[in-house]
Amino acid sequence: MPGPILVHSLDHAHAALAAAAALSVPVTLASAPGAAGYAGPAWFGEVIAAARHDHPSVEVTAVLDCGDAPGHVMAAVRWAMKAGGEPFVLRFTGDPARDKALSEIASAAGLRLIRDLEPSLDLRRVRNPDEACRAWLAGVAAAP
Repeated sequence: MPGPILVHSLDHAHAALAAAAALSVPVTLASAPGAAGYAGPAWFGEVIAAARHDHPSVEVTAVLDCGDAPGHVMAAVRWAMKAGGEPFVLRFTGDPARDKALSEIASAAGLRLIRDLEPSLDLRRVRNPDEACRAWLAGVAAAP
């Protein structure tokens, strides 16, 4: 299965899910590095929810990148508990000594904590996100 697709907007999420629906494959949508800090978990949660609403047949795994900030992990956990939406995965790249505690806190909220992300298709500078997503999910390395 191809790695995640990094989305920077609702249009990107729609392109990824439309391609996944057309190919009948699951997809992993990931935020840009550190997005939990500058865009926030509410933004990411709403983007994922809106895209899922328009493509309900697609199996989606969502990964919110919290960078190296434990506080961003905690903010995402608080938002997830309050919003009660579908759980997503939190990526934390900070001090590994904090992994166990953060993982336990995330797990109590129904979230999962990861460190690494597979090679991804970053849609940030891609001219045609629809085409790039279809090629990526079909297993072809797409050039921006």
